Amino acid sequence: MITTIIFDLGAVLIDWNPRHLYRKIFADEAAMEHFLAAVCTQEWNEEQDRGRPFAEGVRLLCQAHPHLADAIRAYDSRWDEMVKGGIAESVLCLEELRSRQVPLFALSNWSAEKFPLAAARFAFLGWFEGVLVSGEVGFKKPDPRFFRLAAERFRLDPAATLFIDDVAANVEAAAALGFRVHRFTDAAALRRALAGCGLLPE
Repeated sequence: MITTIIFDLGAVLIDWNPRHLYRKIFADEAAMEHFLAAVCTQEWNEEQDRGRPFAEGVRLLCQAHPHLADAIRAYDSRWDEMVKGGIAESVLCLEELRSRQVPLFALSNWSAEKFPLAAARFAFLGWFEGVLVSGEVGFKKPDPRFFRLAAERFRLDPAATLFIDDVAANVEAAAALGFRVHRFTDAAALRRALAGCGLLPE
């Protein structure tokens, strides 16, 4: 029986995407996609999620791509423009779970520098009994240490805890450690899954 839920944040509850910012900077879609694939890459961003200061990450890229320095710096200075808003239907599920007094936690790959900006913007981040941010601990999903730390810190029984995430590797890592899992695709499917667990009404 599932008694507790851990939510991922980005792409599950919060619409974060660098394209929300870089479509304002690049007039050409292909040029933007090349920049995100070859310069400010996902792998580069994940180092900030792992704890590297943004100033250091930006400095390294500006040295390698000086002609793109302004666009690179925007990843840090205009970071908030990458966050479009909350994903309303998912937040509604969260609100209903909260009203039913289901224990709620969050486990997120997020920069320690940027997470306070999100916490100040989204009141629902205060609904969690605990939040574990990768940038604060130095490792990130799908590293098993992240899940083990969450279980230890929040005193969770993995077999009674549902982990919700949009990334397959993260879901697989949690399942390997005994968590119940749901790979997020959209809020409607999430609601059906929560109803199937008896956590929300049909």
